[in-house]
Amino acid sequence: MTVGEARARTALVLAGSRPGRPDPVALAEGAAHKALVDVGGSPMLTRVVAALRGAGIETIAVSANDPAVVTLARELACEVVPPGGGPSASVAAAFDRYGAPMLVTTADHALLESAWIQDFIADTPTTADVAVLLAHRDTVEAAVPGSRRTYLKLADGGWSGCNLFLLATARASAAITTWAAVEADRKRPWRIAARLGIGTLWRYALGRLTMAEAIARLGQRIGIHAAAVAARNGLAAVDVDKPADLADVRALVAASATITYTASGSGST
Repeated sequence: MTVGEARARTALVLAGSRPGRPDPVALAEGAAHKALVDVGGSPMLTRVVAALRGAGIETIAVSANDPAVVTLARELACEVVPPGGGPSASVAAAFDRYGAPMLVTTADHALLESAWIQDFIADTPTTADVAVLLAHRDTVEAAVPGSRRTYLKLADGGWSGCNLFLLATARASAAITTWAAVEADRKRPWRIAARLGIGTLWRYALGRLTMAEAIARLGQRIGIHAAAVAARNGLAAVDVDKPADLADVRALVAASATITYTASGSGST
């Protein structure tokens, strides 16, 4: 067993539905749920599960309540857990059931690759209770020029979330609610800094607070070791939140398939 496999043998894929809030991607595609939308010939959920299995994850749970998503998850040999009232509640329920270590990702992470998961685990400090994967703006723009992402701007530049988290130890339970609050404030970094105390807020105001410091100090405030891990590939920050994202992801997958096809020699005459 590798170190990575020992540190993450269970994964949770968030694929719940929010009552009264139709997903724009599912609506545009005429699908029952975004997780079922086709990308490169497979539903997004299928692609995510394949990436997790390729990374050596033994148990994959899907948090879902849509009947079609539940059916697909079971066809993929995944366990199904009912979602909570929101993402953080769903993670909390699954963490109570499976414990640590547990990876968390989303069903709309259609570009997810096994290597990114393995790199994330390998790059997470062994002392971390919680780790979050983030991509620097330069890395994202190098991978997908012109992509419109939401960036949290700190002293070391802009950072975008990659929808990949590692709850490495039992102490991670203290972070789940706080993570939800941070995600809600992702476009208002001053509010995130304010949660960390006046000293940290002052460093943010002076433009001296880096992302690694922000995550570490947030962890300290709740009594855990939290780590920000920089993504090696900027594509890790690309998920499918809106129809324009879906078009971008499909184009990237098609381009990758063309390159692979040509490199294999299958395109020769």
